[in-house]
Amino acid sequence: MKTLTDTYVMRNGVKIPCVGFGTWQTPDGEIAVNAVKTAIEAGYRHIDTAAAYGNEPSVREGIARSGIRREELFLTTKRPGRPEFRGYEGCIKIFNQSLKNLGTDYVDMYLVHWPIPPFGWNGDEGWKKELQETWRAFEKLYKDGKIRAIGVCNCFEEHIKVIYDTCEIKPMLDQIEFHPSYMQQDTVDFCTKEGMLVEAWGPLATGRIFEVEEMKAFAEKYNKSIAQICIRWELQKGLLPLPKSKTPERIIENTKVFDFEISEEDMALIDKVEGCGWSGLYPGGVR
Repeated sequence: MKTLTDTYVMRNGVKIPCVGFGTWQTPDGEIAVNAVKTAIEAGYRHIDTAAAYGNEPSVREGIARSGIRREELFLTTKRPGRPEFRGYEGCIKIFNQSLKNLGTDYVDMYLVHWPIPPFGWNGDEGWKKELQETWRAFEKLYKDGKIRAIGVCNCFEEHIKVIYDTCEIKPMLDQIEFHPSYMQQDTVDFCTKEGMLVEAWGPLATGRIFEVEEMKAFAEKYNKSIAQICIRWELQKGLLPLPKSKTPERIIENTKVFDFEISEEDMALIDKVEGCGWSGLYPGGVR
């Protein structure tokens, strides 16, 4: 990848820009509006949001203020994990609400945000049927031309195989937490084998990575920021990073990752970095 708008090609032939701008934890209102507008002005053409973030209307406004045509952007949102939105009818309902929030008649990518709620799961196996029914809704919306590509978030092999049991169209992408010290390699390997692209949310370990001494040393060696090292590391692994920030300077800084390359030796050393943990979020009852 040589530029921010270079693309990966998913299994259905749809192209997706190689770095996306994440909006998790970006509050609805002027903060989110300005962040999205700044990101687009900095060159991002791939914006990632979710119904559960509560900021879809602000993403819409940020896009509008940027002056960029909708057709030039790759826009992702997600079906939330709340009980009323799991299954076929609930999924259709919240998808249509997301379209209204975003002011568009289609999205480029729609994702199952959680196969099982990350908190409060009581061990009930009903999530499997709900996930299959949700996926049936995804397939309907995809066939109707309202979604250009369909995928999942936070899914392990076990979850994806539940979808496989009844699906007509396989997921094209899995968005998972991925950063130094939390690589979820088993899931990445499964997705790669299955022809699914992997997106990395939390590529900067929600800020914890900035305290890791080894990462400070790599940043100094390459005369780059720790964030730029992380994003470049993920790109060289063939993943699609989703950095996020509310600060204009950092939003711009995170785009400047195409003028250097991390050596194979240092890539391997970053693989072994520890010390920044993980978010603690995972689908209940599996691991």
